[in-house]
Amino acid sequence: MFRRFSNSHNLDSCLSQSTPPFHSPIVPPKTLVSHEPSPPGKFSNSNLPHTEAAFSSLSSLISLFGSSPSSQNSQSLLTIYSLKHQCHGRVQPFSTAPSDVFESSSPPRASGSDEGNRFGNVVIDGIRPDETSNQVLEIIDMIRMGESDLKSKLNSMNVSLSPASITRVFEVLNSEKVPALCFFDWIRDSQPIGCYGNEICSLVIDNCGRVGDYPAMLQILKDLQSEEIRLTQKAFGFISPNKASVVKVVEVLNKVGGLCRATGVLSLIEMFSVKGLFEMAEFVMKKTERKRCYYIIMIRETCRGRNFGRAVDMLDEMRQVGCDPDAKTYNYLLSSLCKNHKFAEATKLYEEMLERNCQPDGITYEIFIFYLFKVGNLDFARQLFDRMILEGIKPRVSTHAAFVKGYFNLRRYKEAYNYVVDLAAKDSFSSSSVYSLLARLYMKKGNAVVAQNILTEMINKGFRPDYSVYVRVLKRLSKSGRSGLAEDLESRFSSLAGTG
Repeated sequence: MFRRFSNSHNLDSCLSQSTPPFHSPIVPPKTLVSHEPSPPGKFSNSNLPHTEAAFSSLSSLISLFGSSPSSQNSQSLLTIYSLKHQCHGRVQPFSTAPSDVFESSSPPRASGSDEGNRFGNVVIDGIRPDETSNQVLEIIDMIRMGESDLKSKLNSMNVSLSPASITRVFEVLNSEKVPALCFFDWIRDSQPIGCYGNEICSLVIDNCGRVGDYPAMLQILKDLQSEEIRLTQKAFGFISPNKASVVKVVEVLNKVGGLCRATGVLSLIEMFSVKGLFEMAEFVMKKTERKRCYYIIMIRETCRGRNFGRAVDMLDEMRQVGCDPDAKTYNYLLSSLCKNHKFAEATKLYEEMLERNCQPDGITYEIFIFYLFKVGNLDFARQLFDRMILEGIKPRVSTHAAFVKGYFNLRRYKEAYNYVVDLAAKDSFSSSSVYSLLARLYMKKGNAVVAQNILTEMINKGFRPDYSVYVRVLKRLSKSGRSGLAEDLESRFSSLAGTG
């Protein structure tokens, strides 16, 4: 098992040999809800995996896919996590990473006596850490006292504040409701806006709101329009959960218009939804407009609370107001249901999706494929994959990765390897990632020799390994006394890099 293999035939022979048991858990779909009990809702109790009812639903699902409408009008492959990108271009609340990139609006830092601890990590260019803390505190004190010549005094300090330092200054001033417009003017005069960006511009809007200076808020937002600033939840930390404060902010955003309004309304809805204040989120839509992307935010947060019945009710509400759910809307709910072992409900929702002529996309298939691997039903997963191909939907890299991980975690190593090899002959775009994944899995299993041969094979085929995997294999080989294998791999990788 630990001899050197010179070609793919030998590697294939290695993978065919018996291997020690490997019991890593199968990786479930990376949805955004956790395994906590679901409260009562529109759906019935969970259908746990491996039960007769669950596999009955599996059979039903396959027949549904078999008779699903043509994909002629199906949507292009878009991740369910691209909501804000869809709405506004670059701000993305969803991600394929395991955790959310949503930032809930955190309460401002209260001032206190432990000033050194609060600012001990602030960094200002060219200043030692201790001096940095003192200078940041000095700036805060000057702003508190309302110095008339604040700008000249700040200039005389000859400091260049980092974004982290500016953020901390605003957090303290905002918590104390101290006006900070002069400080923001000095920042804009002394640094390009790219140095501080969306978060700090949002904090100055929050500062205006905390001191009740809405005219200044309006003027700043108008000035920021040309800078393509996107407001975040931090802009609205001052808003209390009452409709009067929301009305004032919406009036300002409506007067400003453009990107600031679009991102501001979205962040308002996001902030209230994250806090579970769905009535307030609904009120914001009532005062602005109703969009599919707003509803998806609310559905996401409702699913986090395991209230799937309410999430389904939101789908009905969307149709009533003319925002018909699309595949991305359904996908989030389908993913959450499967993550919580409600597979029967998920198949029922999928059936409704087809009945309403909402075509599934690659994510829809991937959600069910992930679940099927989780419950160990690879045959059904393969049937769904084949159906996806017939529909003309190209699988994502993560879908291919699900098969490799699934086979590997079930100790079907030969099938995992064959899947990677077959993919290399069909899809060069995905092959490097999936080949590297297989090598990484063998590294986790403690078999650096097989990982080395997999990397060697992919390099021989012209695929570039993931650099972090390559480095890990190289180090493990060197530490285990296999310097010859390490040198050979390094030479091959260097040659490939030279041709790149």
